[in-house]
Amino acid sequence: MAAPAPLRQRRPRRFRERKDVLHDLDDGELIKRYRLDRAGIIFVTDLVRGPLTNPTGRNQVLTPEMKIIVLLRYLATGKMQLCSMDDLGPSQQTVSQVITETLMALSSNAILTQFITFPITPHETQRKIVDFQQIAGFPGVIGAIDGTHVRISAPSEFEGEYVNRKGYHSINVQVIFDAKYKITDIVAKWPGSVHDARILNESSLNRVVFGRGMVPDGCHLLGDSGYPSKKWLLTPYLRPQPGPQSNYNKAHKITRSVVERGIGQLKRRFHVLHGEIRVQPPSKVCQIIKVCAMLHNICKDRNIYIPAAEDDEEEVDDPLPLQPPQPPAAQRPREGLLYRDEFADLHFRNDN
Repeated sequence: MAAPAPLRQRRPRRFRERKDVLHDLDDGELIKRYRLDRAGIIFVTDLVRGPLTNPTGRNQVLTPEMKIIVLLRYLATGKMQLCSMDDLGPSQQTVSQVITETLMALSSNAILTQFITFPITPHETQRKIVDFQQIAGFPGVIGAIDGTHVRISAPSEFEGEYVNRKGYHSINVQVIFDAKYKITDIVAKWPGSVHDARILNESSLNRVVFGRGMVPDGCHLLGDSGYPSKKWLLTPYLRPQPGPQSNYNKAHKITRSVVERGIGQLKRRFHVLHGEIRVQPPSKVCQIIKVCAMLHNICKDRNIYIPAAEDDEEEVDDPLPLQPPQPPAAQRPREGLLYRDEFADLHFRNDN
C-alpha cells in the first residue's frame, strides 16, 4: 500500500494592520477624510452602537467605530476601494458588507427622525419665518423646496422608469431646506422619470402636514414654477407685471436660492451624491441619500465645515433644466393663483 499523503498544514490567516484613525489623525484630517471630527464620529457611532456590535469575541472583528468610519469614507468619496486602501484593514468584500450593515442601522426611521424634522409648532415655524425674512424680506416662509437628481447605475427592474429628462438613470429626490441650510424634509424613493409636482402631490407633506392643517396659518414653502401654486406653496410669476408681482419675484428668487445652495452643500460634503452610485437595488441608493441628509444636519448642528475641494473650486449642483411649468391658468385650480396675487399685493406693493 502507498504511504498516506502528509497532512497539509493550514497557513495562518494574515490580517492587515489597521490604522487607528481616531487617535492617529487630528480633527482637521478626520473631517477631510470622513466629514466628521473625532467627537462627531463617536456621536454617530453611539446612535447605532447596539446594532453594529458583533457578539463574537474574535480579535479581528470591526468595532462599531470602524464600521462608521468605513461608511463615512465611502460617502465622502463615493469610492468603495478607498475604504480598503486607506489602511483601514477590511477587504473589499468586507467593506461592501459593512456599508450595507451600517446603512441599514442609520437609515432606520427612529434615527432619521431625530435629525430631520419639519417645523409644525408655532415656536418652530416662527423661528424659521424670522430666519427667512432676513434674507430678502419675504414673509411667512418656513422652507424652500426643490428636486435634485442622484445618478444611479441602470437597475435590473423597471429600468425605463429611472431615465430622467437628461437621459440618465436617477433617483428624483425632493428636499426642503431652512434658511440655515439644514434639511427639514426629504423624500428619496421616486424614479428619475417622475415629475417634481407628482412627488409633492403624493408626499405626506401635501396629504398630512399641510393637507390636514398641522402647520399654523400663514406658513409657506417657496418652490419654482415646476410646482403648482397653493395657499402654502408660493411659486414665481412666469410673466410678472411691474409693481407687486415683479417685487414679489425678485424677493422670491433670492430667498428660494437657499435650496439650490443647500443641495450644493449636501453634494459637496458627500461626493457619493455627485457621481453615479453603483449599488443595487435602487432602494439601497435611497438609504444612502437619506443617511447623507441626516449626517449633513448633524454636521450643521456641530458646526463642522465642508472641506474645500481638491481643486479649490466650489462644487455646485448640476441641475436638470427647469421642468415644464404647470398647465396654463385656465386649466389649473385658481385658488392658489388667486392667493398668490393677494399675497403679492399685500406684501410687495412697495419696493423692498
